[in-house]
Amino acid sequence: MSVIVLDGGMGAEIAKRYQGAQQGLWSATVLIEKPELVVEIHRDYIDAGARMIITNTYSTIPSYLGKEGREDDYVALTRLGGELARRAVDESGQAVQVAGSLPPLSESYRPDMVPPADEAMPVYLNLVEALAPYVDVFICETMSSATEALNAATQAMAFGGGKPVYVSWTLNETPGSGLRSGESITAAYNKIAHLDLAGFFFNCTLPEAIEFGLQEVKALTDKPLGCYANRIAQVPEGWTLDNDLKTERRTDLTTDYFVDACSRFIDQGASIIGGCCGIGPEDISAFSAALDNKSH
Repeated sequence: MSVIVLDGGMGAEIAKRYQGAQQGLWSATVLIEKPELVVEIHRDYIDAGARMIITNTYSTIPSYLGKEGREDDYVALTRLGGELARRAVDESGQAVQVAGSLPPLSESYRPDMVPPADEAMPVYLNLVEALAPYVDVFICETMSSATEALNAATQAMAFGGGKPVYVSWTLNETPGSGLRSGESITAAYNKIAHLDLAGFFFNCTLPEAIEFGLQEVKALTDKPLGCYANRIAQVPEGWTLDNDLKTERRTDLTTDYFVDACSRFIDQGASIIGGCCGIGPEDISAFSAALDNKSH
């Protein structure tokens, strides 16, 4: 089985490299203030071996932008995120796929805050149409519930020009406990199984939970599986992007640990693998090198 290397996290890399980065909106505002930095980070991941990169459009949503009165800019910023990712690929000269990020429309990890379908569908339609000219695939990422995934994937399937659509769920940190909504992976899968999706992912959760998730989902489908774990120790209950609750980074999740986890993901059937929050180009480079060594 050939493995496609996915990129790593964008937000932490922006924060590392840009003094103007601010909690909440930095990954959206940097599209305007420092577009070259976004291209540079995409290029660093491509140079590290990534052959699929995800657009920097996770925060270009009305709810986040509205905190600074910029909710009307969400389509233009999403389009710009697509343009910059495509530019990075074109400049690299490498055969790299661009995946259009379709994120949660309220808060990550909060199934209780998923907007109703009649509110979510028009926004996802606009995000899909803004990204479609620049992307090769769509990825509905960090989906915390079956309903959230259904809302995003339905619009990507309907308005994405026939491009492949992946769904990526975020899991409860306790391995084997299903989605953050409390739904089992099987129940969530069954709710969207009628869609002709390109494959199923898990992201923005612990490697240990992802490993269990892959075991469960591979019994349900023959479609490609993927994953991108993060370095967050645990998300506190009730967390939002700008409240007082903080997430902490795992200190034991070294680059070697990450590479070993990715190897286990391959053993469980994953064929598209990268990193999420806190996983950087150095981690992706190490994973890519390990894959090269394995194939020789």
